[in-house]
Amino acid sequence: MPAWIGRATDANTPASQPFAVSDQGNAAGFLFGYPLTAPSRPNMNNKILWVVRTPRDGQALIITARHMGASRGVVRVQLPADSGPGEIYPSIIDVPAPGCWHFTLQWRHASATVDLRYTARD
Repeated sequence: MPAWIGRATDANTPASQPFAVSDQGNAAGFLFGYPLTAPSRPNMNNKILWVVRTPRDGQALIITARHMGASRGVVRVQLPADSGPGEIYPSIIDVPAPGCWHFTLQWRHASATVDLRYTARD
């Protein structure tokens, strides 16, 4: 786990959770709903705690998720910068179909991309 994550979460890193780091190394998503499923399970949400490396300065996190290999299937979410401690954005992100999803994250003057797999719900 990159050292900046501990600083960005004010040492409240959920280290026991699976996580993914962005391609740029400036954002991470902790997967509290692991494995992520489509559709979501009735007893567990697709909860992702996003941590960003640079200060949010009160700016929202804008997420666009696209199903890889498909021309349709776009999910857009805007999360307020109202959680703490640190540079975090809690979210529940449901997608309409299982598969690999390409996430684009934008906050303040930064952006990041990360791919996450959603499995078919049993």
